[in-house]
Amino acid sequence: MSFLWHITSLLLLHSCTPGFSMHDGIVGGKVSIPHSRPFMVYIRDSKTEAVCDGFLVREDCVMTAAHCKGSHLKVYLGVDDTNFLPDGVAVHPFPHPQFKSNTPGHDIMILKLKTPATLNKTVKTIALPKKENPKHAILKDCMVLGWGLEDYGRGPPSSVLKEANVTLLDSKKCRTKDTLCSEGTTGPAEGDSGGPLVCGDVAHGIVSYYKKESNGELCTRYTDISQYLKWINCSMKPPTLQQYETWKGNLDKLI
Repeated sequence: MSFLWHITSLLLLHSCTPGFSMHDGIVGGKVSIPHSRPFMVYIRDSKTEAVCDGFLVREDCVMTAAHCKGSHLKVYLGVDDTNFLPDGVAVHPFPHPQFKSNTPGHDIMILKLKTPATLNKTVKTIALPKKENPKHAILKDCMVLGWGLEDYGRGPPSSVLKEANVTLLDSKKCRTKDTLCSEGTTGPAEGDSGGPLVCGDVAHGIVSYYKKESNGELCTRYTDISQYLKWINCSMKPPTLQQYETWKGNLDKLI
């Protein structure tokens, strides 16, 4: 299981590496209305040219998958067509400290923008869950978005944003505590890593990995954002506030 997940996650991350092609992009979806999803973020490593997706959750924070981490990441906001990218914004990556590339779980990362975004019609944030959600409380009809190939293993990546509806499986079928999952050949694959699983205008999940089940069906896993709210809130605090709370905590222990 861990070896298969490791291979799959690498495929998701490196789908746009020259000469490489497997299951790419949002398959079986439709082209999004230009700029109708202003929270979507295109992520690219300027050195390796590997790409991922992400979504804006605050003016200075983008959320994505931890396996998308790179040394030269830049985010592109307000993108519809990747042939016409705006200036990229450099970021400080903060992957979850328990994430390991050879095992599933904790596949979540915050990218702090070195220059905060200016919110407007084409650049907006998306809401996160306000509390840890019981699996049965999340809407089952959701949407995934991304840039990528329009068919499995054939053709160039789509330059425009695509989206597809997916139906979440029962939590018992998902089998892992910190993930949500959907089944079928419609949805995300390589190149869509880090993109949001949107249910009812709230980002509930992050595209993480997929695997073939014993019945031959393709099952896609999404990091369940609601399981990480404490870590998210802590990671998104301004550095000065984090330093103050650490200092205060140490002082309280001394007292």
